[in-house]
Amino acid sequence: MNTILRGGWGLKAAGAIGLVFGLLTIFSGGTALFGGEAARAAVGNAVPFVLWFNFIAGFFYVLAGLGLLLNRSWAVWLSIAIAVATVLVLAAFGLHVAGGGLYEMRTVGAMLLRTAVWAIIAAVGWRSMRR
Repeated sequence: MNTILRGGWGLKAAGAIGLVFGLLTIFSGGTALFGGEAARAAVGNAVPFVLWFNFIAGFFYVLAGLGLLLNRSWAVWLSIAIAVATVLVLAAFGLHVAGGGLYEMRTVGAMLLRTAVWAIIAAVGWRSMRR
């Protein structure tokens, strides 16, 4: 079955948050990657693989958010995949930092926020699907 039988307001909220989070991520990542010299300078010591991951993931955030709003079970699985992928990139970022790589402190906060947001969205989706 491709729909979640009992979506409820929690699933709708999770979908809306995922959608908005995705749009903001695409905008900020796109500006950092494709903006002019001033935009790149504002990014500081961004870690390229983290920046690219976040930008590309933003499109999947939008897709997952829309799917959750439409009560689609595939969107729960996509949300779980996003959460797992984010944890893996956070771990790789941690290794980069531990190895003495340059980074911005705001990247630490941003990755922790992304991890928490997608873990919660995935949990809400899982709970809705399992009812």
